[in-house]
Amino acid sequence: MVTFLITSFLVLAFFIVVVYLWQKPRTSFKSPPLPPFMEPRGLFSSNDSAGSIGPADREQERLAIIQRAHDGDKSALKDAHAESEPAFYNTVLDALVNRATNEPQLLSLSSYVTRSELPVNTMLARAVYEAWRRSPDRSSTAKALHIVALANDASLFGEIVEAAMILWREGKLSDTSPEELRALLEGEFWVLSSNSRSSGAGFLLKRTLASARRELETSAHVNQ
Repeated sequence: MVTFLITSFLVLAFFIVVVYLWQKPRTSFKSPPLPPFMEPRGLFSSNDSAGSIGPADREQERLAIIQRAHDGDKSALKDAHAESEPAFYNTVLDALVNRATNEPQLLSLSSYVTRSELPVNTMLARAVYEAWRRSPDRSSTAKALHIVALANDASLFGEIVEAAMILWREGKLSDTSPEELRALLEGEFWVLSSNSRSSGAGFLLKRTLASARRELETSAHVNQ
């Protein structure tokens, strides 16, 4: 009897312990957070982009572009224009203008610039202007006026307008009628930017154009 009571007591105690352990709240286990992912850095990591090029390397690249221009490589202009610095672009374009020692080379350069829709600077415009004065005709007059207008220099455009009128009076533009010349002068005037047209030089240019228009219109009426 005593043995039965002891056995029953032990079984009951074991049962109570099991129930207690079963109902005890479990402590949640949380794994520690993982460190942020770090991309492997090799000898030639992708982080070594163009933006990390040092000043010395950048200067070497620019000198190489200028040298290409001195060698006559017109594609150097596109690389210079990509720098988005007008002064550097003008340096490269000036080098190409200086290398164009004859009219065919100058025509090739100006054609490349206009076809590529690149900026025309004053040096190129003046070189084309001077070449046109030596052998003017209808075709070269139209091209020269357009190149000078693209330079956006109201003062220089005024010069070529006056020169065109002088050549026309001298009969050196005999293949160009007064109406055609007037249309060329007035049409290219609007290629200049609004700022250039409204500047002081632009004001003088408008007076020059007004005088040329009156003279050409009078000539056109007389010849009718």
